[in-house]
Amino acid sequence: MAGSEPVTSPDQHKPGHRKAGRIGAVLTAFALLAMLCGNHEGRVENLWLIGLAALLLLIVIGDAVLRRNGLRS
Repeated sequence: MAGSEPVTSPDQHKPGHRKAGRIGAVLTAFALLAMLCGNHEGRVENLWLIGLAALLLLIVIGDAVLRRNGLRS
């Protein structure tokens, strides 16, 4: 059985859908920003929500720039 199938590692498998990942990250960032209209009183929660949303958007933008410049496949 092992002779008929090639042995591959998980990083050699075909990656998932890039566009779906980008859309999911942007929608998640908007959902995090929508949570700012909550019933919490402290500012720490707001800082975490804004920071995580900004981090997600920076990752999506950075990935798009690297792919457009050919620095990432």
